[in-house]
Amino acid sequence: MTVRTRALAWSGGLSILLVAVILGSAGVGPVSIPPMTVTSAVVGDLFPSLGISVPRTQRVIVVNVRLPRILLAALVGFALSTAGVVMQGFFRNPMADPSIIGVSSGAAVGAVATIVLPFAFPLGLELQSAAFVSALITAFTVYLLATRGGHTPTATLLLAGVAVQTFLGSVISFMLLHSGQSLRRVVYWLMGHLSGATWHEVAIVAVSLPPLFVVLLVYTNDMNVLLLGESDAHSLGIEVERTKRILLAVSSAVTAVAVAVSGVIGFVGLIVPHAMRLVVGPDHRVLLPASALAGASFLVATDTLARSGAAEVPVGIVTAALGAPFFLYLLRTREVHRL
Repeated sequence: MTVRTRALAWSGGLSILLVAVILGSAGVGPVSIPPMTVTSAVVGDLFPSLGISVPRTQRVIVVNVRLPRILLAALVGFALSTAGVVMQGFFRNPMADPSIIGVSSGAAVGAVATIVLPFAFPLGLELQSAAFVSALITAFTVYLLATRGGHTPTATLLLAGVAVQTFLGSVISFMLLHSGQSLRRVVYWLMGHLSGATWHEVAIVAVSLPPLFVVLLVYTNDMNVLLLGESDAHSLGIEVERTKRILLAVSSAVTAVAVAVSGVIGFVGLIVPHAMRLVVGPDHRVLLPASALAGASFLVATDTLARSGAAEVPVGIVTAALGAPFFLYLLRTREVHRL
């Protein structure tokens, strides 16, 4: 079986799984709705000319209340898993995740500053915009700090990311001390959540994400070669520094898009790519699309669980509660190698 055939097979199977998870999730809630009714409501809304009849209450619940949140969860999971694949391949370390160079911390600073200190952004940036901009500024800063003489050693980049994350963590803690009545909202955002999702947010992410993903798909061969090491990649004709800059910039943008609308959701970009690598192998031409689609299904499923209890909890708590034991299980039962 060729690589392209494997990629198409995995992508097709995981796409079917994602659709099934989305339709199943749309029926779960205080008002239970059968899958066929969910499907009819969605199809009827997309194609009004078909004249499909669905009770108005159920249609409003599915299309206006649940579907925006579910689709946003799918897009955020898609983005975090995509960035996780790139970061794990870039650092040749299965323990790497999208926040490793401080992007999530940067987004958190922007969001918390907008909540606690409205005057901190005189240009009128809203929370999502502020989080996105500060995330990209953080990634760019880390890259500049790690670059010397036109070269950016991976180890230096990692250490710079850790240092910047630590500093930004102290900034967030300081703002938390002075958050007053905004404390609950700040903590809720930092835990990662998808409540209150709107079609506007879904549209922004749906428009922003595909071009970035296509760029990463173009560089899957280069990512495979980089796994051999930078010196070997250079000898095989890869422009190593240019490729690293592009991968860092695009994966940071992908992470920033996700974190800006959902807050800090951990473990998705760590556990899903690692688990999929054990299943489909390390070839990024198959791994990247497979992990992205699996991440979308994973976050939709975990968010469904988060909102299904007697009291809704932030989805970031659920991903951590499910992801940590599963990751420990993988560490105990599978031998973990450097990539």
